[in-house]
Amino acid sequence: MSDDRLIVALDVPNAVAGLDLAERIGSAVSFYKIGLGMLTGGGLALANELKQEHGKRIFLDMKLFDIGATVEAAVRGLAQFDLDFLTVHGDPHVVRAAKEGAAGTDLKILGVTILTSLDRADLDACLIQPGPLPNLVATRAARAFEAGADGVIASPQEAAMIRALPEAEGKLIVTPGVRPAGAELGDQKRVATPAQALADGADHIVVGRPVWQAEDPAAAAQAILAEIR
Repeated sequence: MSDDRLIVALDVPNAVAGLDLAERIGSAVSFYKIGLGMLTGGGLALANELKQEHGKRIFLDMKLFDIGATVEAAVRGLAQFDLDFLTVHGDPHVVRAAKEGAAGTDLKILGVTILTSLDRADLDACLIQPGPLPNLVATRAARAFEAGADGVIASPQEAAMIRALPEAEGKLIVTPGVRPAGAELGDQKRVATPAQALADGADHIVVGRPVWQAEDPAAAAQAILAEIR
């Protein structure tokens, strides 16, 4: 059985390509992320197939954000698919609504703190309050936890700071922006290696391109698993 601390992002165009990739990886990986980019390409159907027919765990990365009633309705609809993780933006009103929508199910609601592709200059351009980015991430994480989030999404560089929060006890930290040693950074700006992310307090790491762009995706996944073990 694979180590489900590794979540592989199926950042491919459609469900056909996603299923082909999952079949190529085989038993090496037990947990997959399906994101917004594949939603119109059959992403929900793929999530259901991988969960129900292949026994995989599924992280649906939708990063929902809207008024509370809309978020609650959307999450209630998604919760019927018996998936494992769902992301929403970490704003307290969004988290509370998502938890209402997921009530009575095992779906874990993860709040997004600050996207791992953003840095302080990006936040300034978005009129986000001044201050060191890690401090903002920690504050958003604490507020998401207080609103009922089962966990948060944060870069590996903030994992240790979040894990140290009193509000983080018993909560999940999931870190994208993870790159094996020597891998290209792509569009990520706040990164760490898999082993470092886990050592700093992450429960799960999300890896995409270093696996699905590899000539042998199964071997790439196994190399990451060897590193974190």
